[in-house]
This record gives sequence, structure tokens and C-alpha cells, in this order.
Amino acid sequence: MSATLVDSNVLLDVFTEDPTWYAWSARMLETLAESSVLVVNPIIFAEVSVRFERIEELDDALPATHFRRDPLPLEAGFLAGKCFVDYRRRGGARHAPLPDFYIGAHAAVRSLALLTRDPARYRTYFPSLTLIAP
Repeated sequence: MSATLVDSNVLLDVFTEDPTWYAWSARMLETLAESSVLVVNPIIFAEVSVRFERIEELDDALPATHFRRDPLPLEAGFLAGKCFVDYRRRGGARHAPLPDFYIGAHAAVRSLALLTRDPARYRTYFPSLTLIAP
């Protein structure tokens, strides 16, 4: 069975019932769960945690029976750093790597598809990624 890393924006759409993106994000999660292992990593877990008071609530929202929790591979950290250097050379203003670089690098080094509704940065810095996006 294939595996799909789920970007935090998709999860937050569902948790907040975002009026614009809820239907698409919920449908994609449901569809992918039938044919793919859904994966989160510590970066995604951290970004989504802002919507919850306690870790137990987040664990309930992302049950381990539905979402595999993968560590961030060291190779992904290396790749994220290299992509961040490229971002800075292109005029990027941030001074620390963005979470998207770690998320994209994780998907790239582990050959995971990436479910996101914000594909622009991933397409630019991780052109080989399989993106599932609107």
C-alpha cells in the first residue's frame, strides 16, 4: 500500500471546518485513506497542535489507527537545508528554514506522495514530488 504525507493545512481545514477548503480536504482524506497509509511527522504534528489544548485531544483527532506517525529522517533535514539555501538565493526573506521545506523533504526522501492544498513551494523546490493538490 502506498503512503501519503498529509500537510498540516489539509488537517487544519478539517479541524477548523474552513468554509473554503473543508469539503475538498475532508473528501481527499477520506478517499486517500481507502488506498494509502496517511502519514504525519513531528513538524505537521506541531503545526496542527495549535488547535488543541492537550496532546490527548490531538491524539484523538489524529488516531494512530488512521495516521502513521513517522520521524523526520536526517536526510530530509539535509535536503530541507539545501532547498532553503536555494530559496534564499532566489530572494526569500525568511532566515530559518520554513516547515514546508522539512515536510517536502520528508516526502521526497521517503518517496511519499504529499497531500496539500498549497502546492506552489513544493513544486518549486521539490519538483519530483507526487503532489495531490487542487
